[in-house]
Amino acid sequence: MTTDKKECLNCGKPVQGRIDKKFCDDQCRNSFNNQQNSDNTNYIRRVNHALKKNRNILESLIHQGEEMGKTTRDRLLQNGFQFGYFTHIYETKKGNQYHYCYDYGYLELDGDWYLIVKGREK
Repeated sequence: MTTDKKECLNCGKPVQGRIDKKFCDDQCRNSFNNQQNSDNTNYIRRVNHALKKNRNILESLIHQGEEMGKTTRDRLLQNGFQFGYFTHIYETKKGNQYHYCYDYGYLELDGDWYLIVKGREK
């Protein structure tokens, strides 16, 4: 009969208890799993941050009580808008494509102008 001592996958200390136990305590288990998932979590956090920021920029460009506004590409970029981040695209029957960040969208117009719209809840 062998008495192989298992080591904690996180800190390397000897593990006692059940034969299939991998960690010395809950703190090591949580730390190990958080470290394993950090790359995916950070990516999702960055994307969500960009989407929320874009939404807030679009919201700020519509005057209080109105459903739409108009702005330039330069103004969007100066506010930190990132055109690569949007939640969905709505295409009208005429073929116009509105890019939405949650409930606020924009339509590219002629001459670097953009129409900003507030979506209606369905």
